[in-house]
Amino acid sequence: MSNKAKKKKYKVVNWKEYNQALVDRGDFTLWISEEVIEQWRHENKESKVGRPFVYSDMAIETILTLRELFKLTYRSTEGFAKGVMKLMQIDVLIPDFTSLSKRAKKISVSLAASKVKGSVFLVVDSTGLKVHGEGEWKVRKYGYSKRRTWRKLHLAINEKTQEIEAEVLTDNATDDAAVVDELLDQTSNRTKKFGGDGAYDKWKVYRTLDRRGIAPIIPPRSNAKIKRNGNSKLPPLPRDEAIRAIRKVGRAEWKRQAGYHRRSLSETAMFRMKTIFGPMLKNRNEESQKTEARLRCKILNHFTRLGLPKFIFE
Repeated sequence: MSNKAKKKKYKVVNWKEYNQALVDRGDFTLWISEEVIEQWRHENKESKVGRPFVYSDMAIETILTLRELFKLTYRSTEGFAKGVMKLMQIDVLIPDFTSLSKRAKKISVSLAASKVKGSVFLVVDSTGLKVHGEGEWKVRKYGYSKRRTWRKLHLAINEKTQEIEAEVLTDNATDDAAVVDELLDQTSNRTKKFGGDGAYDKWKVYRTLDRRGIAPIIPPRSNAKIKRNGNSKLPPLPRDEAIRAIRKVGRAEWKRQAGYHRRSLSETAMFRMKTIFGPMLKNRNEESQKTEARLRCKILNHFTRLGLPKFIFE
C-alpha cells in the first residue's frame, strides 16, 4: 500500500437544489419583474441637454442584462427583447439598438451584493478579458500581434457569500495593487481581512489596509526582509509578522494557519465568470466595456444567490 496520503474527494450533497438553481438561471422572467415594467418610462426629473430620455435606466439595464445572458449583439438584443415582451404579453416599447449602445456608456449599475452581519473577509484577484485580436490557436502557432488588446478585470469577493463585492475594469498595464483603494471604496460591508496573492505584496497596499483597519493576508516575497526589528518601540508591522511566522513554521503552514487558501474563491469566481460569459468583451468603447463587465458581475451575484453546490469531503 502506498505511503502517500490519499487525495480527498468531495461529494455534492444538494444536487436537487443546485440543479434547480442552474435551471432558473435561464428563466428570463427572473429579470423582468412587475417593478421593472412599472418603471419602464424615464421620469426625466433632472434636466439634460437635448431630447428627454424615453426609457428609464432600469429598462436599459434589464435589456442589456438579457444581452449579456444570451451573448447577443445590439441588433439581436432589440429583436430578442421584443419577442420576450410579446410572449409575456407586456405592452411596452423597446429601445432600438442605437439607443441601447449610447445608453450603455452612461448608466450606473449596482452590484447588489448581499448585506451581511459583522465584518467580511475580502479575497481579491484579477483576470484578462480580450477585446479584439487573434484566437489562442493563432497565438500558439504564430505568436502575438500588435492588435491583440486586453482589459484587466479586478474582483473583490466576499469569502462567506462568494458574491462580488467590488469590481474595477482597467487597461492591461494597470498594476493589481493600484486599484485596492477603489475596490475597498465600493464595498458595502465592513471589511476585516484582505486576502491577495503576491502581486499585492507592496507597501502602498499595506498602508491602505492599515489606514482602514484591515488585516492583510498576503504572502511576502521569498526574499522579503523585516522592515521594523523587534527592538523597535513601535508596534510590529503585519508583513514583518508574516515573515517571522514563515521562518518559524514554513510558508505552507503559515498559509494554512492564516486562512490564505480561502483566496482561491476569487479564482473560482473568475472561472465562473469566463465559463458563463466567455473570455471576451463585446463592446469596443471603454465606458461601454465597464458597463458590460459590471453587468456580468451583477448577474453572477444573482446566480450565486440562486444556489451553489454544497459538498462534504469523503
